[in-house]
Amino acid sequence: MRPIAGLVGAAALLAGCVPTDMDGQLLVAMVAAGADAIERPPAVSDAEFDLGRALFFDKELSGNRDTACASCHHPRALTGDGLSLSFGTGSTGVADDRVLGEGQELIPRNSPELFNRGDSAWTTMFWDMRVATDPYAPGISAPSLVPAGLNGALAAQALFPPTSRGEMRGFSGDVGVDGSPNELAELEDASDIWAALSQRIHAIPEYVEMLAQAYPEQGPAASGMVQIGNAIAAFEAEAFALPGAPYDRYLRGEFDALTEAEKRGGLLFFGDAACSECHSGPLLTDQLAHNLAVPQLGPGKEEGSPLDRGRVIETGDDKDTFCFRTPPLRNVEATGPWMHNGAYTTLEGAVRHHLNVRVSLRDWDAGQLDPAFADSVSDEAEVRGALLARLDPSMETPIELSDAEFSDLIEFLGALTDPEVWELGRFVPDSVPSGMPVDR
Repeated sequence: MRPIAGLVGAAALLAGCVPTDMDGQLLVAMVAAGADAIERPPAVSDAEFDLGRALFFDKELSGNRDTACASCHHPRALTGDGLSLSFGTGSTGVADDRVLGEGQELIPRNSPELFNRGDSAWTTMFWDMRVATDPYAPGISAPSLVPAGLNGALAAQALFPPTSRGEMRGFSGDVGVDGSPNELAELEDASDIWAALSQRIHAIPEYVEMLAQAYPEQGPAASGMVQIGNAIAAFEAEAFALPGAPYDRYLRGEFDALTEAEKRGGLLFFGDAACSECHSGPLLTDQLAHNLAVPQLGPGKEEGSPLDRGRVIETGDDKDTFCFRTPPLRNVEATGPWMHNGAYTTLEGAVRHHLNVRVSLRDWDAGQLDPAFADSVSDEAEVRGALLARLDPSMETPIELSDAEFSDLIEFLGALTDPEVWELGRFVPDSVPSGMPVDR
C-alpha cells in the first residue's frame, strides 16, 4: 500500500516542520484529490538496465535503421523531442536539431514524456490509451495480441512504435541506411514484425550475451520481444523515475519545500481552478480521455482525414471523438510543446486554454508554431464547431483568475519539477551493440 498524503503529519514531526493554516487547507484538498508523493519503483539489475538502455538508443529496432526510441524520447529533450509533432523514420538529428526527412509526413501526435512510467499506478499508455491493463483482470489490452510474459503496460507500449510505418518501421521498398532492404516494411502482422526484430537483435553477439546476463533464468528459447520490451521498460522506469520535486517533498512532510506562492497556487489547483478534477491521484492524471477542444494540427491518424479524432479511432464509440488521455503533470514545465499535438508552445498558453476553452480556441494563434507545422493546421470554423460540439462538460464553464492567481498557479506547476530532470543526459551511452551511431 502506498503512503498517502493524509499521513504526512508524522513525517513532518520527525522533520521538525510546523504546518501553517494554509498547509492544513492544502493538505485537506490534496487528500481529497488522492494526491501522493511518487516513490522510486523497485530496482532492476544492472544487466537488465544496461540492456534496456542499449535497446532504447539503438536504431537497429527500426526498419531503415535510422530511428531509435530515443529519437523521439531523448534525455537531452527531457524524454520527449521538443517538437509539436514528431519526425519519424527518414528524419535525422535529435531534439532542436531534428530535421524532417524529405517526403516524410509528420507523426500525427506529440511525443509524450516518459517520467515515472514505472509507477504501479500507471495502467494506460499512449494518448489514445490503446495499450492498457485492468487492475481487476489479467492481461494487456492492445491493438494486437501481445506475447505473454510482458511486465505490464509499459513493456507492451515499447513493442508498438517499431510496428508504425511513420514512426519506426518504414515503407515498402525502403532501403536502410546501411544499404540493406527494409524487411520489416514488407510485413503486415505485428507478430511477424516482432519476430523479425527479435531475429535482428539475436544476430548481434553482444546482445545475445547481454540478454543472457539480464535474463539468465529464461534461456535462449524465451520470446525475444518479451525480453526486449521488458528491458526497455526496465530502463525507462529506472532512469526516468523522478520522485524529488518540491511537491513530493511537501507531501512527505517538508512543509517548507513549497513557497507561499506555490502553496497559494496549490490551493487553486486543488480548488477553484478545478485542475484536479482531471489531474488527480499520485500521477496527477485520471488516466481518462477528455475532449478539451484543442486546436487541430497534424496529418490525422486515419487515411484521407486531416483531423485527429482521438480515442474514437480505437473504441468506435462516438462519445470518444476528439478525446485524448489526461497527461500527467510532473515536470510539466519541461514537457513542451503542450497538448496531444503540441498546439501550445508555452505552458501559460496551455493553462489558459483550460480556463476558457471557447475563447482560447477562437483566439488561438498558429503563428506560435514552428514553420514546419504551419501547413498542417486545420483551423476552419467548421472544425472548431465540431470540436466544441463534443466539448467535455467540465470545460464548459470559464474559470476567472486574477493575474496574481494565475501567476501563483504557474508557480505551483513549477513545483512539480524534480531538479534531476535537467541531468538526464548522463544516461546517453557512448555506443550500442549494433554499432549504429548514437544520437547525442
